[in-house]
Amino acid sequence: MKLYLVRHGQCESNVIGRYNFVDEDINETGIKQAEDLSKKIKDIDYDIVISSPLVRALHTAKVINANNKDIITDERLVERSPGSLEGKSVNVTDREEYWNYYTDKRYGTEENIPDLCNRVKEFLDELKTKDYKSVLIVAHSGISKAFYVYFNGIPEDGHLLSLGLKNTEIKEYEL
Repeated sequence: MKLYLVRHGQCESNVIGRYNFVDEDINETGIKQAEDLSKKIKDIDYDIVISSPLVRALHTAKVINANNKDIITDERLVERSPGSLEGKSVNVTDREEYWNYYTDKRYGTEENIPDLCNRVKEFLDELKTKDYKSVLIVAHSGISKAFYVYFNGIPEDGHLLSLGLKNTEIKEYEL
């Protein structure tokens, strides 16, 4: 099964560098990014779109769904919860440490990376049982890092920060 993983379009929290778990929609730039991506992927023959239920991902999914396939949501595709970091600048953390798989350091009540990776693993393992040939998945940067771990393993140093997708970037996987 082919998987096409897309990160949602830009939202204001991306612009100002703020931890965000709330239902924030994509901004005008994010809409344009999604429209551009829709044109690029119109020839991909996907069976279904599976999206994070968060507004920024679901809106992106609707815009890029050029083939008008069914869109379903899955809670396991929501972004890593920042917990008590919600709404705070990303500068309140050491970003490399925050995205280190092996870290024991906690900045608040954020979801730990092994838990994030486990819920993505559950999603992907369940997806293996479906009869889809090709799936378009719309999610978040943290989810793209967990996809990386699933398909490539944990980097030796545990650092995942640079492994996430940029807004409306697409990555192909074979499940």
